[in-house]
Amino acid sequence: MKKSVIFFLFLLITSAQIEAQVKYETFQSSKLGEERQIKIQLPRGYSSNDDKTYPLFIVLDGDYMFEAVAGNVDYFSYWEDMPEAIVVGVNQYGKRFDDTLYSEQNSLPIETGAAFFEFVGMELVPYLENSFRISNFKVAVGHGESANFINYYLLKPKLLFQAYVVISPELAPNMLSYIPEVLGKIPSKTFYYLANTKNNSESILQMTNALNSDILALENENLVYDFDSFEGASHYSVPTHAIPSAIEGIFKVFRPISKEEYKEVILELEISPVLYLQEKYQAISDLFGIDKKILINDFRAVAAAIEKNEWFEYYEELGKMARKAYPETILGGYYLGRFYEETGEPKKAMRTYQSAYAFEEIAGITRDEVLERADSIKEDFGY
Repeated sequence: MKKSVIFFLFLLITSAQIEAQVKYETFQSSKLGEERQIKIQLPRGYSSNDDKTYPLFIVLDGDYMFEAVAGNVDYFSYWEDMPEAIVVGVNQYGKRFDDTLYSEQNSLPIETGAAFFEFVGMELVPYLENSFRISNFKVAVGHGESANFINYYLLKPKLLFQAYVVISPELAPNMLSYIPEVLGKIPSKTFYYLANTKNNSESILQMTNALNSDILALENENLVYDFDSFEGASHYSVPTHAIPSAIEGIFKVFRPISKEEYKEVILELEISPVLYLQEKYQAISDLFGIDKKILINDFRAVAAAIEKNEWFEYYEELGKMARKAYPETILGGYYLGRFYEETGEPKKAMRTYQSAYAFEEIAGITRDEVLERADSIKEDFGY
């Protein structure tokens, strides 16, 4: 049974990649003094909108990590649980030790490690930004030695990446002090995901658990931190568990409002649920450079909270937002009608419902319903 599920997931990811555009390139690097193979996956809709920009994933150990990341990115974006993104894998087969070389004195990259650090930051990323439509949001992914390596980009004054997926890292000794110190002072929104498995070596377990404890003690509202410790995975299979978990955490704000978010957050708000909705979509714009249209699901969640908590005064702003987002539909008129109906203006409510009748049905709201509401008010008040 377990093998059947794994095979099914493999087929899903494989078929997803068939739809996405995967390119293989040879990059001539002056920093490395050699060629390096890279893999590039462009989103399904990349060619259909010349104005759209995309987050970028840089995946180290791309010779075996690229497919795992690219498949998950395509799968999550297909279901709109994350924005479409460009995924680039850097092959390190036979070069891993050289690429991740660091000083025994200060744990920082030296020689071939320093050259690889500059290759990624000064050659590869600028090349990708000039060649493809990339937004300001960039994610670094590493495993083992390369998971340690991506942390070096945290130590630069200007951050190259806004999210770090650090899976079972073979941490250099001084990184245990460097990483918490930097994360505690991060001046802009930064996502840091750390994972290990109970089957890691004792040294990895000790270091990752110590790092987790130090990061949990930090108080920095700009840091979004998640940690997973997996039970059954091996050191080599843990990326297949960690990558989807990391994606879910990093792009949580992008996802539609869930039942859990509705119950635990929206129903308990001390501010306007409409303001919460506005801030959610503003965060998506600020973080990912995407002006995402407000989902019908999210309108319905806020409207349900308004009804349950009898926050009827918030229907007015929700109605205005709905009219702007879905001007050809009945949605905005229905919400404004509910506002007038519940705040003592029945005549306005009746006319608003009558006007809404001419628009397209949406979100389970029908023309018959708005007409029935209008007729009920007319009958009750004798208009």
